[in-house]
Amino acid sequence: MFARIRRILSQFFSNSRTINNEPLNKVSLIVIIIVDIFILINVFTGLDDISRWHISPTEAYPCYSEWQNYRAKTTKDKDYEIVRLSLPSYTNNQLSFRRNYQQAEAGHLGKVSQTCLQYADYKDKINNPEKQQIIRTIDQKQAKISRLQQTNSTIKSQYDSTLLEKIAGQRREQSINQVSAEKAKQALEENNRQISTLQQENSTLKNELLGKPESISFIAFLKDDNRFQEVDKGYQQASFWYPSIQLGFQSLFLLPLILIALSVHKFAQRRGYGLVSLISWHLLVIFFIPLIVKVFEFLQIGAIFKFLFDIISALFGGLLFLINYVYILLIPVIGFGIIQFFQKFVFNAKVQAASRVQKSRCVNCAKKIRHLDTYCPHCGYYQYIECQNCHNLTYKHLSYCKHCGTSQVSSNL
Repeated sequence: MFARIRRILSQFFSNSRTINNEPLNKVSLIVIIIVDIFILINVFTGLDDISRWHISPTEAYPCYSEWQNYRAKTTKDKDYEIVRLSLPSYTNNQLSFRRNYQQAEAGHLGKVSQTCLQYADYKDKINNPEKQQIIRTIDQKQAKISRLQQTNSTIKSQYDSTLLEKIAGQRREQSINQVSAEKAKQALEENNRQISTLQQENSTLKNELLGKPESISFIAFLKDDNRFQEVDKGYQQASFWYPSIQLGFQSLFLLPLILIALSVHKFAQRRGYGLVSLISWHLLVIFFIPLIVKVFEFLQIGAIFKFLFDIISALFGGLLFLINYVYILLIPVIGFGIIQFFQKFVFNAKVQAASRVQKSRCVNCAKKIRHLDTYCPHCGYYQYIECQNCHNLTYKHLSYCKHCGTSQVSSNL
């Protein structure tokens, strides 16, 4: 097994550093590496672009996060806060909420949820000059409240020291504070009265805003459990399948490149085009690297991960670290299965040898050789093996002796 792995790695590096079995010079090797890096960067850029071709769950359900936060809140002002979000501070040349949601569909696959578009319509109805003026008034009063509270904080920090100065009998002109204890107390009381009045006025304005027909309709829509469950279910399903969709599009981007590079490489090998064979081999490796990376990313966040996560959560509750144990055991088994598949069906030595012998090619490197060549002039590989029965030389890796027809299975192992 280890000898076979060493042989595969040796052949891999040989294909990467040689042209017609001659090593590349240093300048050529540097140029090849630079080209590899440039192509690899562009491949990852293309993968990133195509992965966003289908709209994401957040884009398909743009109202989900805001709606979920509203339903999760327990504060008494949550109705005002959600209505406040429908009245942005800057309205010049701003798109409506509906058009802003629909922008995600431009140049992408997928549709925005109709329920979220209805959500946007309610917000657009709220967003008018009258309600914007109410919000500006509330903000101005709130800013004044903040300034008064800041002033009170400053006065309170000085009040204690002025009170101590008075108790100690210190004269006023010797005080380090700007106001006396009596004036500080009066200022605090006056400011607190203004704060209370402003807060009451803001409460009235908020109730006025929430009492508008558009606000009442919007709040009623938000409290419709069926509507929210529809959006929640759609968002969860979209989140479950989105990594799989991304991997599908990324594979669609990479597979044609891999097939083209593989075809060019095989053609160049048959025709003896060394430089073309080298470059196509490098391209083949470069195109496989992102595919392997994306497959492993998918295994960590995709549908398979979600499936295992749900099973382990149901069986073992909070022991989610067991998912890592499952991956540690599962991934080597899958890798072993892939290796076995390629060894038996794709890169099977017997299948390759049979095809190469028929075409008068080396059973190891597939280069063209003469019919009676014992060793390959390209890679030096010995082409024959002694038959167990008649002791004549027959082809390596083929199942039967070409002289007596005896099975050669044991001698080829």
